[in-house]
Amino acid sequence: MKNEERKVGEGVKFERIRRITGYLVGTTDRFNNAKRAEEHDRVKHDMTGICK
Repeated sequence: MKNEERKVGEGVKFERIRRITGYLVGTTDRFNNAKRAEEHDRVKHDMTGICK
């Protein structure tokens, strides 16, 4: 690498885990319609300005 500046964690793969209706999940593939609706209706928080 030349004089390129690398960010901490750059290139590291990760899987997002969320807590939805009391369960830790990576995807909602196995959720029924009620659980999917609950997740859809939740307020989504933006991460803008948190990481620099």
